[in-house]
Amino acid sequence: MDVRGIGIDLALIPRLRQMVERWDERFLLRVFTEEEIAYCRRRRDPIPHLAARFAAKEATLKALGTGLAMGVRWREMEVRRGRGQPPRLSLSGRTAELGEARGVRRLHVSLSHDAGLAVAQVLAEGDGPA
Repeated sequence: MDVRGIGIDLALIPRLRQMVERWDERFLLRVFTEEEIAYCRRRRDPIPHLAARFAAKEATLKALGTGLAMGVRWREMEVRRGRGQPPRLSLSGRTAELGEARGVRRLHVSLSHDAGLAVAQVLAEGDGPA
């Protein structure tokens, strides 16, 4: 395994709650995939789960070293989680192309939320030398 990048991000849950209250579907559909929205809405309080996914997207941008530049879009980074499974991060579109160009073969993600904060850490892994 060869580490290609590491990213970490914190998201304030109350801030995300305000954004959802203000912009609702407009914000949600700009940032999250339909699958992410559906997963979070199945929770008693979806906002902490949305905040963790938002933090994961920010952490992914840091791990890839791109930021929201070069054609990267929020919805091209998706956190998926099957019942009883750890979260997985998948890339699509231009974001996937940039990851592949940087030698990223796998992304590992860890999510947590507590005390008004959501945190995510992403490790970008490749095979062989960069």
